[in-house]
Amino acid sequence: MAPFDQGPRTQCVRCGECCLRSSPSLHLQDLPLLEKDLIQRSALFTIRRGEWVWDNIGERLSVADREIVKIKGVDGDRGVCIFYDGPLKACTIYPYRPVQCRALKCWDTAEFMELFRAPKLARAGILPAGPLPGLVAEHERRCGYEVLEDLVERIPQEGEDAVKAVLEVLRFDFHIRPFVSEKLGINPDEMDFIFGRPMIRTISRFGLKVVLEPDGSFFLTTITGDR
Repeated sequence: MAPFDQGPRTQCVRCGECCLRSSPSLHLQDLPLLEKDLIQRSALFTIRRGEWVWDNIGERLSVADREIVKIKGVDGDRGVCIFYDGPLKACTIYPYRPVQCRALKCWDTAEFMELFRAPKLARAGILPAGPLPGLVAEHERRCGYEVLEDLVERIPQEGEDAVKAVLEVLRFDFHIRPFVSEKLGINPDEMDFIFGRPMIRTISRFGLKVVLEPDGSFFLTTITGDR
């Protein structure tokens, strides 16, 4: 399927296709929407550099070369935008929708493509002053995808030692979320924005998956069959 419908339209017919395919990424122009609390941080998630991301333009999975902040989908981080009302075929935040939504015209993609290449909004431009920027920096230092990739690549040579190091990264990522939410009184729904998607899920990029045992321990195994 082509990235956009190239039919003879000259205006929006409210088919909802753009909202059904994916949620928008945020750009620098969207910062006032967050500052005015028109879009809350609990409605966002972050794709961190080094993660797999679906490229709607190329229609393929690729590795993110920069940080991307997106509106959540109804399935957490994928699918239909959470602000799309299916029965009404309408955007529930239409008057203050993100700039990417404003630029997307299926009958003329020039404006969207120009915006697509422009700088996107990152967490640093959204996080409030206080302890959060430092916590995010420490999380990136310990749980960056370059760190994880290096450890995974060492498993064939180093065996159990490398597996333990991978699990340590995953544990830190897993436990920092409820800890920060409780200690700083932050809505748990903001954690996917503050620290990105949980790494116990994104580890699948490396052909691995985490099994959470009843006692709270982690078990790392390979993915078999269809992902």
